[in-house]
Amino acid sequence: MSAVHPFYMSVTEIRYNTPRKTLEISCRIFSDDLENALKKQYNTTFDIIRPANRPAVDSMIAQYIGRHLQVKADGKPLAPHYLGYHIEEDAAWCFLEITGVPGLKKLELRNDILYKEHPSQSHMIHAIVNEKRQSTKIDNPKTDAGFSF
Repeated sequence: MSAVHPFYMSVTEIRYNTPRKTLEISCRIFSDDLENALKKQYNTTFDIIRPANRPAVDSMIAQYIGRHLQVKADGKPLAPHYLGYHIEEDAAWCFLEITGVPGLKKLELRNDILYKEHPSQSHMIHAIVNEKRQSTKIDNPKTDAGFSF
């Protein structure tokens, strides 16, 4: 594992793909923080970078993100479908998708990923709709962010 880092920040980007009518979501989370949170929650041991059982790790990540990241489009709760993750340097990039989104005027998120583990956890959230990018930052304990397009 990498050395302890001095700050706790994740980045979530949500892009509306107009032709496909999908929300494409990526979450960049420090891999050591995500691994430690999963080990604690599921009372298990594994290596997120070189997992012996990748499907089990994917399942844990999907469940964890499903509990800690909620998305609403135009007031309607949506269920992101977990696609997988890959490791890049010291981060795990987790990918999700929401299909069947006919249009988007308002996007709301509730994000408390790693809040239980790190009181100083922050999240940068970027939303891109029709090539218009909006960004905000939330800090633990604040969980909610909203965007209008």
